[in-house]
Parts: sequence; structure tokens; C-alpha cells
Amino acid sequence: MNRLLFLTLASVVPAISVLRAEPVTIQILATTDMHGHLMPWDYFTARPAPRGLVKLATLIRELQAENPHTILIDNGDTIQGSTLEAVHQAAVRDGRAERPDPMVAAMNRLGYAALITGNHEFNFGLKNLERARRESAFEWISANISATDGSRPFRPYIIRRVAGVRVGVFGITTPNIPNWEKPENYAGYRFEPAVASARRAVADLRRRGCDMIVASVHAGLTSGQQDENMADEIARQVPGIDALIFGHTHMDTEELRIGSTVLTQPGRWAERLSVVRISLEQVGGRWRVKSRTAKLLKVTAETREDPELLALARPYHEEAERWLNRVVTHSAVTLESRLGRAQDTALMDAIHAVQLHYTNADVSFTALFNPRVRVTPGPVTARQLAALYPYENDLYAIEGDGQMVKLALENAARYYLPCPEPTCSTGPLSHPNLAGYNFDVAQGVEYEIDLTRPLGNRIVNLRFRGELLAPDRKLRIALNSYRAAGSNGYSMFRNAPVRWRSQRSMTDLIIEYFAQGRPLPAAPDHNWRILPLAAQQVIAFEAGRH
Repeated sequence: MNRLLFLTLASVVPAISVLRAEPVTIQILATTDMHGHLMPWDYFTARPAPRGLVKLATLIRELQAENPHTILIDNGDTIQGSTLEAVHQAAVRDGRAERPDPMVAAMNRLGYAALITGNHEFNFGLKNLERARRESAFEWISANISATDGSRPFRPYIIRRVAGVRVGVFGITTPNIPNWEKPENYAGYRFEPAVASARRAVADLRRRGCDMIVASVHAGLTSGQQDENMADEIARQVPGIDALIFGHTHMDTEELRIGSTVLTQPGRWAERLSVVRISLEQVGGRWRVKSRTAKLLKVTAETREDPELLALARPYHEEAERWLNRVVTHSAVTLESRLGRAQDTALMDAIHAVQLHYTNADVSFTALFNPRVRVTPGPVTARQLAALYPYENDLYAIEGDGQMVKLALENAARYYLPCPEPTCSTGPLSHPNLAGYNFDVAQGVEYEIDLTRPLGNRIVNLRFRGELLAPDRKLRIALNSYRAAGSNGYSMFRNAPVRWRSQRSMTDLIIEYFAQGRPLPAAPDHNWRILPLAAQQVIAFEAGRH
């Protein structure tokens, strides 16, 4: 062959091969806020439920088989939240655990590539966190957690080559953890600003030759507290992100677009799976993104259980059921929590009794977290008490005053809408965009919530020990660790001196308190009520519908 012709052909062939390179679609599968929901089971009602990684695994495996160019990631809050995980974590704490973390073991089987460190990963302390991390066949990543000595305790990102494409995935952890956790649970760690950390991670990944970048952010969309939720701010302020998975707020978002970034949030409790598909083509010898899409897949009652994960989960599940079926106390009457946001109830008073006992406080604040609890006369099990308080919050006693109590109750009263007419006899009256678990009620004081009055001035007849509560009256106040951080408008509690904090969760304290021979209260003391009476009836009707 003529040498000149050979050289000419040699230079042309690569160009032809580039032009003819087939496009490729990379698939990112993402879970978030699974909170220990491995089994398709509601531990509080002892009934099957359309959730859990055992079921979600069926959808994951089907998608992995359809497209081998797949990366599976989890967005955090994974090893806490269900009784199954709580029982295991207690065994780890006490040095009794013989099996690996149940969620980690299941994720290993499914081939997860990474877990973004969530805030609830710290709930049981660093000993438990590090053990679960050692048991993981995948990376725990976070680009905004550093150590006080300047080192990086977690990798900021992973890089995977998929179908010839270099894919970078970085993680961001909500930085508000020091406001929620006991200091010993994050000792030696610092939580850096999210947007700046994301910008640094994207620059590093580009320098390392990544063709596409995925952000996995354990935070929600901006909600007035950007130190907690800032996923949309990252999408707006950090160019170069192709897809962003977010979480923390337990909401479903199938597809949201901010600039060239597609965002998605797969709910909670392994009920949803985000499926992100990014198509790329080669241009000039380099991969370029053509399109980005996202959708949510939903677990249903008909979704098959994955047999491998079901067998793995069974011993953990059986242990959790034994723990829940223990008889703890008894009740003389039928008690329900259903109307706890319309009127005082004995079950809410039961929580207050626990908080006041352990804190030696003057006033107690708590919310109704589960309006589905029903106790019948006779034995009461750990399952029923755990259902009353399903979160792993710690209990705090803070130093406050009468003004703090008044402001907190006014903030809680935002849960109700202004009355559409003077008698408040028509609804709806509960705010559609404010979560009911942020409506705190207080014990140790008497008061009324008058819905005919304007926001910020609805609390009337606020009394302490029979007298009007003076704003400067010093008080010891019991509340949970999340509320003490000032979340959801309760900024009056933020930075208040903490005089005592529990070493165990509220759920553990409730069970311990009533296991000491105390029965559940038979009736509420009616220390608070909603005015006018018609408003109470409307709100009770709304509660009954839901």
C-alpha cells in the first residue's frame, strides 16, 4: 500500500469510529430515607405494608437486568427508624450483636455503589456508625464532612467507568447535625457549608475527567432554613451537575428541572425508587450529555418480595416482633390518639408524664406523631407504646421563661387556618402545607387557642399553677432534641441553655416509665382547648376523615 495512502487512512479511521460511536444511556437508581424499612411490614400495626427494601429489590433487580449500565446509590438516613433497626442497634451498643447491620447486609446483596451519610446515621453514636460502615461493601460518602484535624473521614465522591463513560457521584450531608445530635455522637466531625462543598466536588470531578456528574444530597428543597435544606440552591448555584437526588424531607418528587439539572426525590421508607436516565453521545472523541430524565417507581401490595432478601431479613424481623410483643403496662379504658390535634387526649398526656418525670421540668412540649394509635382495655405492649412515639429523638430539659412558652404555642397555632367566618363552623381549618407533627401542645400550663384571633395572638388565658404566666417567669422546659434545635419555626428554643439530656431515645424512656408498674392515664386533664367550640368540631371531623 502507498505509504501516503496508509497514513491518510490511519488518520481518517479514528474519526469515522468516533462519528459512528453508539450513544449510551447511563441509569442511576436511587433510594433515600429508607429508615430501616427492610421488611414490607408496619411494626406499629403488625400488618403488611407496601414498603421495604425486600420488595423494592424486585424493581431494582429488574432495572439492573434491563440496563447493565446502572449505578445504584442510597441518599442516607438508612440504619435508623424502624423497630428492626432499633433492636439491632441496641445489640451493637450493648456488645451483643452477632449479625451485621440488616440494611447494610441487604444493600451489599443488591450491589449498592455508595451511601450518602445522612443525619440519622449518627443517632446511635460513632461506635454504631463505624461498625455499619465496616460491614458495607459500598462507600459511605460526604463532601462536606471533615474532621477537626483537617482530614476527610468520608470520601467526597466515587468515580465509576460505565460503558466507557466516567461517572462521578458526590454526596452532601445536611449540615445541621450539631443542632440535633448529642456532641459525643459526632465528636471530631465538622459539617461544612453545602453549596461551597458541592462546588469543590464538581471541580474535582471535572479535573479527574468525569463525563457526567450526579449529586446525591441528603437535604430537601429550601424551606426557610438553608442550613438544613438547600438541594435546589445547589442546583442553581453549582453548574455542571447533570442529575441531583435529594431527600431528608420524605417527599415524592418525580422530576424537577433547574437549568440543565434534573432533580428527583424518592420519598421514604423504601416505598419509591428514583430512576434517572442520562443519555450521552461522543462528539470529537468526548462524551456529551444529550438528555436527562427522571421518574419514580412505586412499591405496591402486588410487588413481589425478593426471595434472597426475604431470607436475609427474616431473623431480624422475628427478633423485632418478639421485642414488640412484650406486655409493658395496662389500660383501664379504650384510648385513641386520632383527635390529638383537636383536643387534649390521655395518650398525649402519657407522653408528657414521661417527659416531666425524667426532666423534672415545669412545662413539657410534644407533638402528636402518630394519630393512628388505639389502645383497648387490658394489656398494653411495647408495640403500642412505640407506635405512640416512632422517632429516635432524645429528651432535653432547657432553661426558658414564660415568653418562650407563649411564642412556642403561637408558632404551633399556625397549624390552623384563619376562620372563614366568625363561628369557625366550616372548614377546612387545618393548614394543608404545615405538617401535623409540628403542632406542639404543652403540659404544665393551661391555655386556649382562639382561632378568631390573628396569627401570633391566638394564645389566651395562658396560666401556670393557677396564675397568668408572666413573660419573665423562669421555667424548666422539657422537649425533644429536634425541637430544641429550633426547627420549623421554634427558633425561640434555639440556643437556650440545656440543663439535662437523656442518654436514650424517647421511645425507650416511654417503655421504661410504664414498665415500672404505672398504668396509662384513663382520661386527659383538659389543660388546653381550641376556641370556639365549633372550630374544635370542624378539626375533629377533619382528623376523622384522615
